[in-house]
Amino acid sequence: MNTKRMTAAGLILFLCGTAAAALFGPDRNEKESVGKFDIAMQCWTFRKFTFFEAVERTAALGIRYLEAYPGQALSPEAKNVRFDHELPDAWIQRIKDKLNEHDVRLVAYGVVDFENNREAMTKIFDFARQMGIGTIVTEPPWEDFSLLNEFAVQYGIKVAIHNHPSPTQYARPETVLRHVKGQSLLIGACGDTGHWMRTGVDPVKALKMLEGRVLHLHLKDLDRFGVKEALDVPFGSGEAGMPEILTELTRQNYQGYLSIEHENPHEVMNPEPAIRKGLEYIRCATGNRD
Repeated sequence: MNTKRMTAAGLILFLCGTAAAALFGPDRNEKESVGKFDIAMQCWTFRKFTFFEAVERTAALGIRYLEAYPGQALSPEAKNVRFDHELPDAWIQRIKDKLNEHDVRLVAYGVVDFENNREAMTKIFDFARQMGIGTIVTEPPWEDFSLLNEFAVQYGIKVAIHNHPSPTQYARPETVLRHVKGQSLLIGACGDTGHWMRTGVDPVKALKMLEGRVLHLHLKDLDRFGVKEALDVPFGSGEAGMPEILTELTRQNYQGYLSIEHENPHEVMNPEPAIRKGLEYIRCATGNRD
């Protein structure tokens, strides 16, 4: 077989079989290929473990990028120390050493709250720069984004507005779009596909609405649509429409990370089996084995 002449979809089908067949079914045009996306792990997936354990478990899954959140216990030996942007330099160096040990890079931080003033923003943007973090994920309670935009431009760090389910402030994509309109392209959305589903928002329609402003993604698949109590399931096995999501991200030339945030409370002590199933689906669909 001459694989050089195969379409991306056809090659994925040949190499990956069932998982990719779910993406490129018999009615799907093989010319619709899916791009390669970098996969990250949101530490909230391992919220019952420490940050250092999250690093280890992420590396064991073959994932090289990490998104931290504020408040996670730092290590089994220092459970009273919490990961956040107020850590002293000595702890920051220990975090860097742990990441380097496992060849994992910290790429995002959130969801984090901070006040709309220079002192608070200086602290969090300095921390992001010190850690090499490229994206801050937040849900600002204020209307005026001018200072936030100023800091994003000054530091060259993206700020992605996250959505939790309704009735929270940014539950609907049109609200996010209204807030980021007129700001630099460093201010955009962190689309949470699961929380969109819980709100009754079609993730693909939300992505289309936010085109050009999707900076980061919390990727989830749920067992039900429009139900707040819906549970996270492996990618491709739920109601999210994962083939359409990946195709739309490809069409938009999405350059951010697919950050895995598996929140199923029944699997919180052992989320790896579900994550591995979902990873195989994404990796086969995209052809990205990294």
